[in-house]
Amino acid sequence: MAGKRKTKSQIIAEIAEKAEISKKQGKAVLEALVAMAYKEAVNGFKIPGLGKLVVRDRKARMGRNPATGATIQIPAKRVLKFRVAKDAKLAILK
Repeated sequence: MAGKRKTKSQIIAEIAEKAEISKKQGKAVLEALVAMAYKEAVNGFKIPGLGKLVVRDRKARMGRNPATGATIQIPAKRVLKFRVAKDAKLAILK
């Protein structure tokens, strides 16, 4: 399959190299993007060409305890989802 995942330092170094900026500036760019995503996720934070962070409300529902088979009530809750952009899907899954 694929190689090893990149570390945060490797990602910062690659951002800095491609944007022709220092690693310190690359780190600031990455941290600013992450902070913006946290703040704006409630409104739907979109990174063009990659995807969108969205907050959804899940309804309460009935479920089953897999260990005992007993029916249980699963409460309603808010969840964070990432919807991958069509361009990203086409580029990755070609």
